[in-house]
Amino acid sequence: MADTKREIERKYESDESGLPDLTGVAGVRAVIDKGVANLDAVYYDTADERLAKASITLRRRTGGSDAGWHLKVPVAPGVRDEIREPLSDTVPRTLAGLVRSRVREVELLPVVRLRSDRDLRHLVDAEGVLLAEVSVDAVHAERLADGGGTAQWTEIEVELADDGDPVFLDKVEKRLRKAGVRPSSSASKLARALAETAPKKAKKRKAPVPPPEPETAGDHVLAYVRDQRDAILELDPAVRQDAYDSVHRMRVATRRLRSTFRSYGKVLDRTVTDPVGEELRWLASELGVDRDREVMTERLTTVLAELPRTLVSGPVRTRMRTWANARRGGSRRRLIGVLDSKRYLALLDTLDALVAEPPLLPDAAGTPEKVIGKAVRKDFGKVSALVEEAIGAPPGADRDLALHEARKKAKRTRYAAEAASPALGAPARGLAKSMKSLTSLLGEHQDSVMVRVTLRELSAVAHAAGESSFTYGVLYGREEQRAAAVEAALPGMWEEIGSGVPV
Repeated sequence: MADTKREIERKYESDESGLPDLTGVAGVRAVIDKGVANLDAVYYDTADERLAKASITLRRRTGGSDAGWHLKVPVAPGVRDEIREPLSDTVPRTLAGLVRSRVREVELLPVVRLRSDRDLRHLVDAEGVLLAEVSVDAVHAERLADGGGTAQWTEIEVELADDGDPVFLDKVEKRLRKAGVRPSSSASKLARALAETAPKKAKKRKAPVPPPEPETAGDHVLAYVRDQRDAILELDPAVRQDAYDSVHRMRVATRRLRSTFRSYGKVLDRTVTDPVGEELRWLASELGVDRDREVMTERLTTVLAELPRTLVSGPVRTRMRTWANARRGGSRRRLIGVLDSKRYLALLDTLDALVAEPPLLPDAAGTPEKVIGKAVRKDFGKVSALVEEAIGAPPGADRDLALHEARKKAKRTRYAAEAASPALGAPARGLAKSMKSLTSLLGEHQDSVMVRVTLRELSAVAHAAGESSFTYGVLYGREEQRAAAVEAALPGMWEEIGSGVPV
């Protein structure tokens, strides 16, 4: 597993005067000179600079205390996660995988070399604890392709110590500004190097221009589609690293896209989007293999913990752990294989093409209030019919199925309302909130249904092994009670939701 470090830093322009006196910064007892380090870094990207466009940097650096391969991924302004691997001659497989969703099948090439003389200082408090590292970097940049342009500059970099309070950076900046030092106009050394070493005859890479404010129905739908496409791309590295909740969030993004294609079929041509939706369904199912087991494991762990010890008979906890861990390693490897597959990368290409040249229908030019409002009301009508059907059905398999279908349609309506919220305002936001509550309630019911299926399976395995199945029966009965409580609460919730016009 690669080493990951959260990096919080700020960069400033510098001139011949060097670093101002920082001993006056609140909390700083001493500024310790750590000497000068000579750093030599080669940055890798595609020929069309896909990583740079996403504000991602991949470099191989020698010199200093952290020589090796570094991949930096943006988290927030001034905050990046730096993933490190030891020095090697080629890009490490782990880092190549983490940029696969951006690079796809295109080759990574050395694009820029940066050599820096880093004059490093440590800002420490009264107890000698490191608060921040401050460096004055004299940088020489050389483009390794396209004519090999060069550039030189000096900058000041302030990096917060691990687990430090970001407010401290404000204090340092206040002192720097007072001394006439201003924030850098470039987000990173690489961004400045690419801009200043670009061939004179070549078109300089323009900074990303945010899309204009949505006006038409099509504008609003496409903005939502673009957001979900971006979410998939941004979550890909987190899923590969098995980051908490990343699989779930990527799966939700695929669902939001599929739902949007279906809800707004009068805006985006479904003859184009339906095949994309099927590929998104495939991706969601692959992502769901581990996620569904995680949900069931959490539920089983919770219900067993709630049970008095006197009702626990046999090695129930061991049996549940065995079930929870079954195929875990294999499914993780399979999921990474999915993310590296040609099918997944082709899906990303398709989504990019769809955003770039959307298959708009005539209604896309219509007003959001008319086109989007109509679509949301249609979805809500489907939810209404399914909930009424479920409430009227007798307890049992038919009601369980009706509630599950209502839950799926409630999700779809929630996502449609989310897409509509910027255009329709409070009514759409209110509907999205109501559908989220309804989905949560119906999700509790569906979880109970699935847990009972799992309990029957575990009970059968335990019985075959000569173990007591008593506890599984007790848990099954409790899950039936949970489902019944949901069914009893549904009419009241639905009456409250349906009391007004949604949008």
